[in-house]
Amino acid sequence: MPFWPTGPLWFLWCLLAFDLIAATLYRFAPGAGERLGRLSARADAAPGQYFLMLLAASALAYVPMAVMFKPWDWIQLGPFGFQPSFLPLYLVYFFAGVGIGARGVERGLLAPEGMLARRWRTWLAGAFGGFVLWIIPSTLMFEHMADPSWVLDLLADLGFVLASVSACFALAAVFLRFAVTRSPVFDSLSANAYGIYLIHYVPVIWVQYLLLGVALPAVAKGAAVFTVTLLASWAIVDAMCRLPIGALLMRAERRS
Repeated sequence: MPFWPTGPLWFLWCLLAFDLIAATLYRFAPGAGERLGRLSARADAAPGQYFLMLLAASALAYVPMAVMFKPWDWIQLGPFGFQPSFLPLYLVYFFAGVGIGARGVERGLLAPEGMLARRWRTWLAGAFGGFVLWIIPSTLMFEHMADPSWVLDLLADLGFVLASVSACFALAAVFLRFAVTRSPVFDSLSANAYGIYLIHYVPVIWVQYLLLGVALPAVAKGAAVFTVTLLASWAIVDAMCRLPIGALLMRAERRS
């Protein structure tokens, strides 16, 4: 290939860079994380206000970059690749996560008995509405690629921001409302999630390749690839963590 493909692992160096930014802020502006934590703590009683704040920050981070770069544009510098249109948006979400976690994820916005969980139906409906407001102008934009309209582009970019924020709130609300008991299956998935992320690229590519000549609908192929990749990656990582070197690489406790 004319470039150094990194696959989904490109995001690891991105997270490391964000961690270095956070560590620098903690060193020279130690109160920054506490201020973010206070914003999240108040979001328990008024998640709508926090939603609007995150929506505004996301729009400011994404829309100007989306004007200059397309969503599918990549910049590759040796082994480091990134999508310039999304990078500032990822940074906004990273520090939103820092604020939510500053005082513990069980308090503030993600409090199990908070307003977000109690109004999960509202947030789920909002996520569906946000998706519609994004997908309609996006579809029209692709249909008029030969004669692009900046109005459609702007609506699609704003719709993407709205769909992203509303989907995050809706997913959090649904899990806070219904995922209230421990499950051995989900505990195992949580413990192996990082390892699955590391190695899933290999089975997902090869399973797609093996199904390339099979006469199945795209939805069936997608479901098969997802299922086989998840189960294979999960089993491999769980087996690796039963060895000392595997547990060390995955930063996990050795399993019996």
